[in-house]
Amino acid sequence: MTPTRTEASNEKFRHLKEVRAQALEHHVMAQRLHAERKDIVKDLIADGFSQADIARELGVTRQAVQKMLSL
Repeated sequence: MTPTRTEASNEKFRHLKEVRAQALEHHVMAQRLHAERKDIVKDLIADGFSQADIARELGVTRQAVQKMLSL
């Protein structure tokens, strides 16, 4: 048996839908940014910079740069 919807529960459903939509937008943006970051790292490597050079500039480990390229 489904509970009776009140104004408060309707508002919660509306808010849930809004939050879900925002989460989906953020996920899409994160995917775009990841692809852009990967392309930039590849370009820097093509320009002669090493993964260690890039890591130093970003303040991360070389392994972190390697992971950026593998994902």
